Amino acid sequence: MRRLKSAESTEEGAVTVIVALLMVALLGFVAIAVDVGAIYSERAQLQSGADASAIALAQTCARDAVDPLCSTTSTLAGSLANQNALDGMSKVHNINLDKTARTVTVQTSAKETGGVDNSVSLFFAGILGVPTKEVAAHSSAVWGSPQAGRTAFPLAFSICQVKGYVGGALQLLQDHGNNANPDCNYGPSGAAVEGGFGWLAPDAGKCGGTIDIKVGEGGSDTGNNAPGHCAAELNRWGAEITAGRKIIVLLPVYNKVTGTGAGAVYSLISFAAFDVTGWKFSGNSGLPYEFRSEKSTATGVTTETQCNGNCRGVIGKFVKYVSLADGYTLGPVDDYGATVVRLTL
Repeated sequence: MRRLKSAESTEEGAVTVIVALLMVALLGFVAIAVDVGAIYSERAQLQSGADASAIALAQTCARDAVDPLCSTTSTLAGSLANQNALDGMSKVHNINLDKTARTVTVQTSAKETGGVDNSVSLFFAGILGVPTKEVAAHSSAVWGSPQAGRTAFPLAFSICQVKGYVGGALQLLQDHGNNANPDCNYGPSGAAVEGGFGWLAPDAGKCGGTIDIKVGEGGSDTGNNAPGHCAAELNRWGAEITAGRKIIVLLPVYNKVTGTGAGAVYSLISFAAFDVTGWKFSGNSGLPYEFRSEKSTATGVTTETQCNGNCRGVIGKFVKYVSLADGYTLGPVDDYGATVVRLTL
């Protein structure tokens, strides 16, 4: 009888050991499920903060390279890092800014927890002796003026219509008629380029054309009508303007024209940002936003910039604009108002 009880006691002791071991394993699984999830959540928040900070710093530097916020001590980065954290406890660990290369890298990290910097406290894993896990993220962005890419609409403007006019008043740029800037003499044989802009030959089946400033030349498309395949784009512009939103497009700038008519070639030197306010082209009477005097009150158009009667052209102004548009090759920032920012890492 005593031997039986002894055997039973031995079995109970063995079960207790097994249960204890299983509890340790179970606790380990809890550590993995909870703590690893916390790490991934923290890292995602830090990455969002790093991305937002890098983009914001690049946009600031693109607008003004001497802005105090365009610096390695920028408070903007820290603010955005915290705004992207659920606990508001993220911080910027480091900012690497190269204004010459036009790049910025931001590293974010978790704030101090339990006296350990750049870390997240792992409660369950700590019970098992797993050390506190370091969590950080980094993101890089680049900015510059676009040198190659697609323009949404196949217009090209003369340099004399852009240089000195970025941030200025509305202009009426006519494709036929008197030039608003009489010194705009970049056409064949020194003749004025009427209206200061011309149609570029669009890509096949597209409204806009592919531009490469390094190649520096663009073919011509003639006529008063807007180029084919542009009705949808103009309708979109009209809907946005009617809704009170701005339409700002990146359009190429030329400094010389050779040849005439469909054989003309534009020497392209840059992109400019143009805030479109209205237009009027032949053959497009059904488009939503032709520019006539009855439309002028809400848009700030004066009698000098109305496009009535036989006028054919576009109205708007050149602006300083930082775009997040993708698909452009970037180069040094120029004086024509258009810059592009994008993440690189």
